Amino acid sequence: MDFGPFLLLALMEGLVMAAVLALTAVGLSLVFGVMRVVNVAHGEFFMLGAVAAWFVTSWMPGPPWLGFVATLLLAPLAVAAVAALADRLVLKRLNYDPEATIVATIGLLYILQQAALSLYGPDARPVPAPFELRLQLPWFGYSGYKLFVVAAAGLVLLAVWLIMTRSRIGLVMRATQIDRPTAQAFGIDVDRVYAGVFAMGAGLAAIAAVLIVPIQQAHYLMGGDPLLLSFIVVIIGGLGSLRGTLVAALLIGLSDGVISVFYAPTLAKILATLFVALVLVFRPQGLFGAKA
Repeated sequence: MDFGPFLLLALMEGLVMAAVLALTAVGLSLVFGVMRVVNVAHGEFFMLGAVAAWFVTSWMPGPPWLGFVATLLLAPLAVAAVAALADRLVLKRLNYDPEATIVATIGLLYILQQAALSLYGPDARPVPAPFELRLQLPWFGYSGYKLFVVAAAGLVLLAVWLIMTRSRIGLVMRATQIDRPTAQAFGIDVDRVYAGVFAMGAGLAAIAAVLIVPIQQAHYLMGGDPLLLSFIVVIIGGLGSLRGTLVAALLIGLSDGVISVFYAPTLAKILATLFVALVLVFRPQGLFGAKA
């Protein structure tokens, strides 16, 4: 096979990674943008989504697509409920202090991880794809499900954008983000907004996990890489910037796909980390972030 088809395959694989990474990173960016909380446990909400997908598909009778639809509805809601509970029991009691919440979410990370180990076990377990479709291109065959992942992630991201820019909920979130005391003075229940935002961020990570887990496998330690890459994307794009997060996810995903095919996956991670260092030195607010 010539260089051109290899490059096309690498770009297609990178696009799948970029789509899932964008969903995960948008959740992290949303939490920081509105709440000013760095959620170190974000990767574990991703992991919970994958584990929940395994549980639902394992116990759901019928064809795989039925279990997948049920998972896509139930897993994000369950993970969002866990996140909302964590917000009420932990973050709210700390008054959302930036330093204290970092320590608290580190603790939450280990609690969720060990809970998954106890209930789910240490083994990686497969989740069946909702359908088996292979598209035959002139040079190679490609999974139709992977293209579905890109399309589904795009629709979810579009829905997030519409909520943030065209709905009253988004208006309340942006008002709380800009000026919390003034929002409270106008009767906005800021604590409820924060709980909703934290749940929404976790739910987005769970949706990303549900989409990708048929390609990978569910494992109780799988939250580390999504957390690291999400932080890389959010730092490059700009903390709290939705547009910057999407652009950075596309940049990191496509570069990872190309470099992993032609060189080594480790090199892609090294270059991404180097890019983060350069951004922090020359443009600390990120490519699309506003200056403090």
